[in-house]
Amino acid sequence: MAVGAYGERRAVAHLIEAGIRIVERNWRCTDGEIDIVARDGDDIVFCEVKTRRSLEFGPPVCAIVPTKARRLRRLALRWLHEHDLHGHDVRFDVVSVLPQRRGAARVEHLRGAF
Repeated sequence: MAVGAYGERRAVAHLIEAGIRIVERNWRCTDGEIDIVARDGDDIVFCEVKTRRSLEFGPPVCAIVPTKARRLRRLALRWLHEHDLHGHDVRFDVVSVLPQRRGAARVEHLRGAF
């Protein structure tokens, strides 16, 4: 999906500009996908990217329902186990991307979203 890929590119650029180091993009396993895994200092950040073309159905962050948050937590545990990373602080962020008709997309970064 072109809109989703655009949103992820904008999210990555935003995170890098904020001094967050990207570790992995689109990590997949049989249970699902993590959009972005990053490091913010010593913290490991699991980042979900949500892109919408309009606010007709609410802001992009509203797409993170409790079921989605639980699945992302399970995926994060699996990623940590597969990469043998223990003892790090973990954070779950959401980056919302709303493309604009003119100019740069609106990007909002919600740290510690869930």
